[in-house]
Amino acid sequence: MLKVGVLGAGHLGKIHLRLLQQSDKYELVGFYDENQENAERISKEFGYKNFSTIAKLIHAVDVIDIVTPTLSHYKCAKVAIKSGKHIFIEKPIANTVDEAEEIIALAKEYNVKGQVGHVERFNPAFIATKNMIENPMFIETHRLAEFNPRGTDVPVVLDLMIHDIDAILSVVNSKVKDIHASGVSVISDTPDIANARIEFENGCVANLTASRISMKNMRKSRFFQKDAYISVDFLEKKCEVVRMKDAPEVPGDFDMILQNAEGIKKQIYFTNPDVEQNNAILDELESFANAINTDTTPVVTLEQATDALRVAYQIIDCFDK
Repeated sequence: MLKVGVLGAGHLGKIHLRLLQQSDKYELVGFYDENQENAERISKEFGYKNFSTIAKLIHAVDVIDIVTPTLSHYKCAKVAIKSGKHIFIEKPIANTVDEAEEIIALAKEYNVKGQVGHVERFNPAFIATKNMIENPMFIETHRLAEFNPRGTDVPVVLDLMIHDIDAILSVVNSKVKDIHASGVSVISDTPDIANARIEFENGCVANLTASRISMKNMRKSRFFQKDAYISVDFLEKKCEVVRMKDAPEVPGDFDMILQNAEGIKKQIYFTNPDVEQNNAILDELESFANAINTDTTPVVTLEQATDALRVAYQIIDCFDK
């Protein structure tokens, strides 16, 4: 079992603490939170050991789980890596691309592993369909959330849309060619609703919408490719695959047949792949333990998370044009 410590005991940090304590791949040593009043309350309520300094916690563990505000990710990662500790960082990897690249360089220099908490990669609906997504040419995503003051210190692109950016980059095997985007600030100092169009060198186009001022929650992605349409509902953890094949000579009474202008007939098949329910946060944390123990590449690498952050900032830069 890997000894692990958590930096940050806010809303998400408490979830990480609970799951790490349950895990049979980690031994939860304790946590550090700069708000000592909050730290003492959590320690008293749940029994986790509260460390008085970051240095003491880092010294006592093999892995540091960074669940602090984004502004401090780089500082925390730097201290942990220089102490020879593996790091798990909540998304986004850092506040700037320069900081993210520095984290990559340090991890290589000190020969430690790093993984970033892009949790939708572990969403069971995405896992059930990912192998079916082959060379998509049009992608549409909607990530809408009801207003929550937590997270409004960053643009909605870094708060919500970055989940979809990372998922898209993981299935499109091509470099980004061009980006167009617009964003509107409604009740925050930074944009609360944004739309982006990402064009890839291979011709794929992704259209992303994110909002944190919606009347309802929605997290849906649709992938269109030759002879197939794949729908992933990240919120409901459901998926649907619609495929088209050449129609049989003699269709059945209930077969759904489409005929194009050239007279070519296609039969439509609907399937709902089995979705194995899981705890995505626990799975991502335990996948990192597996990567350390087997010396393999983490599922979401520091480099992949940096690519997602870079695209996110390219989108944000469009807002000022």
